[in-house]
Amino acid sequence: MKPKGVISGKAMRAGNAEQAQVPGTREKQLAELLHPGQSIALLQHLHILTRDSQLNQDSRRKLKQVYHLYQFIETLLRELAQASPAEQGLTVADHGAGKSYLGFILYDLFFKKLNQGQVYGIESRSELVEKSRALAKQLGFTRMQFLDLTVAESAHSALVPQRIDLVTALHACDSATDDAIAFGLAKQARAFALVPCCQAEAAGHLRSNKALMLSRTPLAELWRHPLHTRELGSQITNVLRCLYLEANGYQVTVTELVGWEHSMKNELILARYTGHKKRAAAQRLQEIGEQFGLKALIDTRYMARRQFLGQRLPHLAR
Repeated sequence: MKPKGVISGKAMRAGNAEQAQVPGTREKQLAELLHPGQSIALLQHLHILTRDSQLNQDSRRKLKQVYHLYQFIETLLRELAQASPAEQGLTVADHGAGKSYLGFILYDLFFKKLNQGQVYGIESRSELVEKSRALAKQLGFTRMQFLDLTVAESAHSALVPQRIDLVTALHACDSATDDAIAFGLAKQARAFALVPCCQAEAAGHLRSNKALMLSRTPLAELWRHPLHTRELGSQITNVLRCLYLEANGYQVTVTELVGWEHSMKNELILARYTGHKKRAAAQRLQEIGEQFGLKALIDTRYMARRQFLGQRLPHLAR
């Protein structure tokens, strides 16, 4: 075992080889990896590039992850653009934006080269909103707006358009993904791209009803142990979200974000509005609530909005 702080011979050889590279090699490698016109300053701010614009193994991995997620969302954006009037720019709302990494990447790779379109970063922490505004100004990203709004405020604020084309939520914790869905439905979103994070709400309901459900159904064995309660709660939450979107007229695809190996929260939910509201999905939503002891959660989280949504959704098509 090496003493702490001693550099291995292998590491020294790697470092020497790196220093011996022909001048311009790194610049050439960087140019091959980046998209044309991609902002170096943004990648440095996101810590994908070092301050001297270099790539290491970790930053290569981060860049690969960014590109992989962007490929999915770019496909959605292009589909939406083709279905929109030429003079009408797309609108994207990054809900629970945090430091707005996703919004900045979308603007840099997709919107920057266009003369239209708007990206809204919605975040309730004012210090993060101010930092994002400053970075957008520094980068010249003039069609980005960062709004210091809560979930309830964002759905009714005059600062947000009545209609949003795409709603994104990246690693939104617990019920924040549900809040993003509710926001998108209120704003007549034509598409969603959601990457849920930790989810405790359903697990809490499963836990509180565990003894009763164990006496009623063998299905309760699926969440008898605490670890299984947490895992099933996370899994079933995303299933309910997909059914809810399908019941409200969206075609849903669920896929794994290959390349995000460092994160256990690796599920990407993509939804496109078709107008075909599936009755079977709404029925399954309620049946799952009854069979898993989640009726109170479903009545509060999903069914309470049904009448309002049913009045609005037929008018979504453009």
